[in-house]
This record gives sequence, C-alpha cells and structure tokens, in this order.
Amino acid sequence: MEITIKKLTAELSADYFDFFDNRAFTDDSPYRCYCQMYQLSKDQGEKLMEDTRDINPGLLCKNIANQQIETGALCGYLAYVDGISVGWCNANDRASFPSEPYYDVLFYSPIPKREIAVVCFEIVPEYRGKGIATALLNKVICDAKTNKYASVVGFPVKRSERYEWDCTGPIRLYEKAGFHKISEHGETIIMKKELM
Repeated sequence: MEITIKKLTAELSADYFDFFDNRAFTDDSPYRCYCQMYQLSKDQGEKLMEDTRDINPGLLCKNIANQQIETGALCGYLAYVDGISVGWCNANDRASFPSEPYYDVLFYSPIPKREIAVVCFEIVPEYRGKGIATALLNKVICDAKTNKYASVVGFPVKRSERYEWDCTGPIRLYEKAGFHKISEHGETIIMKKELM
C-alpha cells in the first residue's frame, strides 16, 4: 500500500471535507468534528456553544473549519491511498494556538518557529493500524526539520489499553518516532522530539 502525505492547503479543502464527511467517522465515533476546536480561544468556543442553539452545530463547525483553512489557522496533513484521503493529522506552530484555549490542553507556546504541536489524528477505520498515523507523524517531523523548528511536541492520553478513537495518537506512536516524555497534564502526557 502506497501512502501519500500532503500538507493541507485551501486547494485541498474539498479532500479534507470529503474525508471528514464521508469516511472519518464511519465507526460511530463519539467525537465527530472537523478538528476546528483546537484553534479556538476560550471566548470563541463559549460563543460558538451559545450560537449553536438555533442552527445545526455540525454545519457551524464545518463553516468554522472552512474559514480556518482559508486563513491558515487550521494546519496539518492529509494521508492518501489510491488518491482518496484516508487520514488526517492536525499539526501547527505552537505559537499559532490560542494562549487561552477552549480545549483543556494548552498547545500554545509563545515563541514562533520553535515547536510544532501535533494535536490530533483521525484515520479511516479500515486503515487504522496500517501505518497511516506513523506516515503522518514522520511527515510532520520531516517538514519541521526542513523549516528549522527545534522540536515537535505531541499530547497523547495515558490509557491502560488500546482505544479505538484515540485522536491524540497512542504513546507508543510517539515513542517509535523518538519522542520522550517531558511532563504530564492530568491524563495527557506531553512528549517531545528534539530536532536540533
């Protein structure tokens, strides 16, 4: 199986939405989204929750993700097999995340061009365990090196057994790629791979 990884651009937004609308959550994942929440500040997230009373929340989330792709706020990589998008990784400069996030993990770090945060993976169910997440993570690392970043940081959740909807990626994924634990935040393990 040949895996192709492409950095998300506005030109690839149709592939992105095709992936999330048609393949990403076909196993009834309880976490359906468009990966837009990580880029929202606490104020933006709270306003979003207020605004969903009268409209379709899924459509609202999709519209927010579309705006984030167009402005470059939502960054990451799509994985393709046979020309079809089968995986996604949300990865961005840590300085690009909100300093007061809506989400409960602080991905933000104030120094731009220093660290890339890997915050989410979503893999089509039938492609899980086939190296898609590894290929995505390796591409993040490769591009971070090329762009002179000092490190890549991941945020896996501590689990006692395999969890099918492990959107942060399992600890062993990061360990295989050379990451080491630097701290804990509740159940989240902060892992880092130094590049310099």
